[in-house]
Amino acid sequence: MNPDLQQLHPYPFEKLAALKAEVSPPPGLEHIALSIGEPKHQPPAFALQTLQDNMAKLANYPATKGLPELRSAIANWLCGRFQLNAVDAERQVLPVNGTREALFAFVQAVIDRSKARPTVVSPNPFYQIYEGAALLAGAQPHFIACNKDQGYLPDFDSVPASVWGDCQLLFLCSPGNPTGAVIGLEQLQKLIKLAEQHDFIIASDECYSELYFDEQQPPVGLLQAAAAMGNHEFKRCAVFHSLSKRSNLPGLRSGFVAGDAEIMAEFLRYRTYHGCAMALPSQYASIAAWQDEQHVLANRDAYREKFDAVLNILGGKLDVRKPDASFYLWPNIQGCDKDFAQQLFAQKHITVLPGQFLGREVNGVNPGAGHVRMALVASLQECIEAAQRIKDFLG
Repeated sequence: MNPDLQQLHPYPFEKLAALKAEVSPPPGLEHIALSIGEPKHQPPAFALQTLQDNMAKLANYPATKGLPELRSAIANWLCGRFQLNAVDAERQVLPVNGTREALFAFVQAVIDRSKARPTVVSPNPFYQIYEGAALLAGAQPHFIACNKDQGYLPDFDSVPASVWGDCQLLFLCSPGNPTGAVIGLEQLQKLIKLAEQHDFIIASDECYSELYFDEQQPPVGLLQAAAAMGNHEFKRCAVFHSLSKRSNLPGLRSGFVAGDAEIMAEFLRYRTYHGCAMALPSQYASIAAWQDEQHVLANRDAYREKFDAVLNILGGKLDVRKPDASFYLWPNIQGCDKDFAQQLFAQKHITVLPGQFLGREVNGVNPGAGHVRMALVASLQECIEAAQRIKDFLG
């Protein structure tokens, strides 16, 4: 077996299941899950209909590169959403089966094991795929803490020059999981200049980019930052987007990677061997979803309503704020997050995720500790009920 498999940590939800197994919830209360970031809003009916209408195309092998029509729909969406003059659908876009598999595969394709100390720099806490992908690619993760005093953004200035010198890949997550913090245009451009200086690639996980609250200020994207500084070829830049959160289609497993054409060409070469082409019915449904914004506006409205209702109940009881974007709350519970999550389940039958499960201890400190992640993905009434129970739990 690959010995690097032994370096992988248990997944956060394995740890959560073990924590919950030690207690029993009250039988009279219905369970409310705020732990898993799985959207529960209704997916757009037209996308499901398009999927159904094209089921006969399962008789055909799909191309790894995807349909030209899908790549064009994605390129057009990118241009409209991020104010780009042009995106080359032929050379700069690759459809993928959800960003989870693409993020993992991307690291395997871009890390050069022949160099000394290959390093992947990542926010901390983080989406665990970043770490696992780095370890299995033969790279060493370097974590940047995302603390409250930094607005829950990574403290990039804390990274030593030697680490940037060894860095081959920088992971960004904006809006952040679990913090919901958004990296600004100026900071993105500083990182692009840093990538040019030290010759590393930036992989920006932007799968929460369409879940924001101010319609006049959508989160900025990495390609947008590159183009604004004259980097219209998006050199050293790759972005990852998905229909899972934007369109409530997590089971469709549909997303894309876009950016530097040279990187995309090599990633396509890898994916041709990887055997991960998207099924044709899914591609046609994806075209329909990327071409429509009305359902995305309605989705944001539904999240706004839930955040306002929940924060109205918890605002005075919990150290929590509305995030810049995403569907997560990241309260500082000012105590042990594992105990908080376990007792909340035991007393109120609500599942939240301890923040330390999403982070790693560096120099004796886990920046996720003392927080819990609450995903407001349940229905409005369930979210309100959960907030009331949490308020009662807090006393």
